[in-house]
Amino acid sequence: MNDIYLTFPGGKRVEATVGRHHIVTDQTLAHGGDDSAPEPFELFLASLATCAGLYVVSFCQTRGIPTDLVELVQHHELDASGHLSRVELKLRLPRAFPDKYRAAVVRAAEGCKVRKTLGSPPEVTVSSVIVPSHDDLDESAIA
Repeated sequence: MNDIYLTFPGGKRVEATVGRHHIVTDQTLAHGGDDSAPEPFELFLASLATCAGLYVVSFCQTRGIPTDLVELVQHHELDASGHLSRVELKLRLPRAFPDKYRAAVVRAAEGCKVRKTLGSPPEVTVSSVIVPSHDDLDESAIA
């Protein structure tokens, strides 16, 4: 799966189909939306946190460490121009978390693919293509 398909159902909503999954974004009321879903930037930030969280869960499950009291809190900062300048992921571990794994679970979270991609960002290009609508098609061209 390499393609994500978007639709624009109205207002500031943008909906994405990712494989069998459906993701909805919107803008807050202050940004002209209905605040019916996270903003795309919030979803971007959540992808970083949830990716790191998955690595933590996998680390703990492999070692039989319960995760019910493990928490991950993400804090981000924007610079004066509104650009993302810093993201902090803080693991909150219970006292019962084994001492010998505390540094290792942090390293596991650091291995997150989203975090690694931010460290070496891909080229992102934008282009357009005109596609004929059903009304534009000549019936003889269909045959």
